[in-house]
Amino acid sequence: MTAAYKILIVDDDPNILEVLEERLSASNFKVLKAKNAAGAEQILKAKKGIDLLLSDIKMPGKGGMELFTDIRRSLPDLPVIFLTAYGTIPDAVDAIKLGAADYISKPFDGLELIEKINAVIALRGTGVGTGPVPLFESGFYWGKSAVMKHLYTTVKKVAVTEVNVLILGESGVGKECIAGCIHKNSPRKKQPYMVVDCGSTPAGILESELFGHLKGAFTHAVKDKVGLIEAAHSGTLFLDEIGNISHDMQCRMLRFLEDKKIRQVGAVKETSVDCRVIAATNADLAQAIDEGSFRQDLYYRLKGITLTIPPLRERKEDIYPLAEFFAGNYGQIHGTDQLRISDAAVKVLEEHPWPGNVRELKNTIEAGAVLCQNQVIEPWDLQIESIRANAVLTSDLPNSQAFSIAQSEKDTIIRALKESRGVQKDAADLLGISKRAMHYKVRKYDIDPTVYK
Repeated sequence: MTAAYKILIVDDDPNILEVLEERLSASNFKVLKAKNAAGAEQILKAKKGIDLLLSDIKMPGKGGMELFTDIRRSLPDLPVIFLTAYGTIPDAVDAIKLGAADYISKPFDGLELIEKINAVIALRGTGVGTGPVPLFESGFYWGKSAVMKHLYTTVKKVAVTEVNVLILGESGVGKECIAGCIHKNSPRKKQPYMVVDCGSTPAGILESELFGHLKGAFTHAVKDKVGLIEAAHSGTLFLDEIGNISHDMQCRMLRFLEDKKIRQVGAVKETSVDCRVIAATNADLAQAIDEGSFRQDLYYRLKGITLTIPPLRERKEDIYPLAEFFAGNYGQIHGTDQLRISDAAVKVLEEHPWPGNVRELKNTIEAGAVLCQNQVIEPWDLQIESIRANAVLTSDLPNSQAFSIAQSEKDTIIRALKESRGVQKDAADLLGISKRAMHYKVRKYDIDPTVYK
């Protein structure tokens, strides 16, 4: 498979060049060598068809970063993997942000290096970033805006690397979906993918969930338990809402990220774990660091690459395509394949601030699909509180179709009760309101839910 691939390796240490040449040649790569950046540039000018550049980041004279910057002008599509010592990892991470394919730390594992090279070469020529962004892929609703195309390209590029990823964004933008997308497109995709909800797990339980425990380590520890970190060995660990963990847990997580070792609660011996870490939060970690509630060193360990998912209100051009996509899906589910969204409803959707982001939009369209008549979603079907008292409900309608807001609300509640066969809890879920609010509305409009059973 790799017989035709040419790899140029650049390092000022002849011993490393020799080791690399031997390892790559054994894997059927054709190897070219250079002991400095100048030599590498000469080879790149003279030789055609080089598939990948593997370069040390720290070299006398022109270093790997300068070499990378220069060759990007003439060979923008040439994948570059950096060899880096511990002290230059931040430089390698910066290079990935600028377009480098990956990095590997010295001393490197030969098998890991070959896996990285194969993953990068496999991605080359797939057209990632050159075509339109799919509206929906890998469980995530991308949209069509320029900012989402950039995010899509970055996610695909980062996925094939081993660098840790920190995903930032408001609730409902799809942070967990992006984490899953990274895992599915990574070399670890066939290995375990473990998700930890740090936000809703109490601190005392979280330690056991992450690190595991031995039988008898504490009350109710009736048997040994493997922690989720260990369960993620060779795969990916996703730490959702990492900004909510306690200071003690921050210390333990930092130790794990530094040493790649864990110790179960009640254990003496440490266990080595090889897993990629993806973390996510809707918290402002920079502010948390300033306030002293989040460790700066842990932050830098987590943020190998930072991906920020913009809120829906900042990419309004994505609202209608996503709404149309959801309408098509829910139309099929509810037996109305030709479901469409009226112009008045589109106007409402585009003007709404969407504090719940894509999740809120999806739920809103689902409610509209259930409540609409004649296979057309109108503004009053959307169940957006802010528009119930807004003139937009009737401003775009002929006078013969205008009606009171109260009557619209009553009709909507009745349609929800019909759909749920008189079960108020289910009707409340359809409408996106609480059970208490549902009971209040039923009494307010003197509706008898039993009529619709």
